[in-house]
Amino acid sequence: MKKIIFLLGLLISTWSYGFSEQDLISQLQKPQSVQGDFVQERHLKALSRPIITEGEFTLVANKGLLWQMEKPFPIQLRVTEKGIMQWNGKQWINNGKLGQAEQIRLFLGLLSGDVNGLKTQFKLALSGTTEQWKVTLTPDSLLMKQIFNQITIQGNEVVKRIQLDETQGDRTDITFKNNRINQPLADFVRQALE
Repeated sequence: MKKIIFLLGLLISTWSYGFSEQDLISQLQKPQSVQGDFVQERHLKALSRPIITEGEFTLVANKGLLWQMEKPFPIQLRVTEKGIMQWNGKQWINNGKLGQAEQIRLFLGLLSGDVNGLKTQFKLALSGTTEQWKVTLTPDSLLMKQIFNQITIQGNEVVKRIQLDETQGDRTDITFKNNRINQPLADFVRQALE
């Protein structure tokens, strides 16, 4: 689950590559909200076919992330600086097993454009242009080296794809589509992230 928590942070941050860290930080901090659809394929070494999940996400600046999986079954997660919570149909339930403070801090740093926070855990390599860019994160900390070989993020105006290559041979691919920037939020989303 630690991998999924970290993944959530990387999933939907808006990135544009301008060949400097400052441009990257500015771009990450620009949108007030990003909403869209996701398809996540989890390729486990032990399985011949990937596990596929689909749903919607909403990221609101300085508030957090709402991750609404619809297939294969519905589950709603809210990620804020207070932690990760799951909606039970009536209220948000804190489940300590869903995340650890280190991953949440890393995630929130990424959401706020804290490249320095990422650089404490990863070596960051930027390539491409603002129309088609790639960020490669190579683990630098002992914890991240135990989990990931590499994380690759690709996009243009927004993130389009994230690939997590894990040390034990598993891989997660997340594709984002129908991204909408600074659009009105549904009532449930707005209330969940207040």
